[in-house]
Amino acid sequence: MSIGNTLKTWARRVKRDGITLWFAGRHPRTPWYAKALGLFVVAYALSPIDLIPDFIPVLGYVDDVLLLPALIWLTVRLLPPDVLTACRQQADAWMQAEGAKPQSRAGAVLIVILWLLMGLALWAWLKPQ
Repeated sequence: MSIGNTLKTWARRVKRDGITLWFAGRHPRTPWYAKALGLFVVAYALSPIDLIPDFIPVLGYVDDVLLLPALIWLTVRLLPPDVLTACRQQADAWMQAEGAKPQSRAGAVLIVILWLLMGLALWAWLKPQ
């Protein structure tokens, strides 16, 4: 298997597991801590706005390539095996039916709020006393 095919397979798994977390957040047997982390990860993953904008050289893709897959992996590890299996089946079915990832306006709002809070914190830190 070539590196290109390996990366495509890995990217499809990350996308599927991101959607899996979307379903796991609604599953009654998902522990609260996995739901909390999963909610953050899904809101961020489905948000059309990134925490680190992609136009920033190198750093813009760090969240897409390292941070997001690591958070998805951690959250998936927190799910009970039977919940993970059921939610992965739902994600596979959804991806075949819809063909695209869902969008999250709440995720976009969350990222905008984070940017505003960071801006306010920076302003408060830098303003003259």
